[in-house]
Amino acid sequence: MDSVTILVASSGKNVALAKAFEQQLASKSIPFSTLHLCDLDLPMYTTEQEEKGIEMPGFKTASNEIKAAKGLIVCAPEYNGSMPPVLNNFIAWLSTSTEDFREHFNGKFVALATHSGGGGHNLMTSMRIQFSHLGANVLGRVAIVNSSKPINLKTIEALVEGVIA
Repeated sequence: MDSVTILVASSGKNVALAKAFEQQLASKSIPFSTLHLCDLDLPMYTTEQEEKGIEMPGFKTASNEIKAAKGLIVCAPEYNGSMPPVLNNFIAWLSTSTEDFREHFNGKFVALATHSGGGGHNLMTSMRIQFSHLGANVLGRVAIVNSSKPINLKTIEALVEGVIA
């Protein structure tokens, strides 16, 4: 059976959002893994850092999980109207780790989700542009959660169905 990888790009409220996706995937017996990007503690990507060939514990495993997954679910907060640095940095390392910068994302279904203090709409636009550029099939429906808008379990279910389609 195809697997799904959940990327969590914060150590805050997006972890709870990722858990809602984990529960939905588990209830459907869909294999999944969850990558907490903050735990990878990657150095900031620069060409100089790349040329150093430094060891990054956990990165190779994370890279392989992304490659093997049929679909991805990205749970990220909005930072200054865009993507959080930890997500952008992770994508930079992935896109430079192989000859084809799209290798990790090309043709994969990607669901976008956020728990943000603001509306999260600028984040959704930023992630949609980034993942589309990397060749992903970004789902039209998104999950946006904030202090006045709780997690919508029907949206979680629809996004899970979309990434395994």
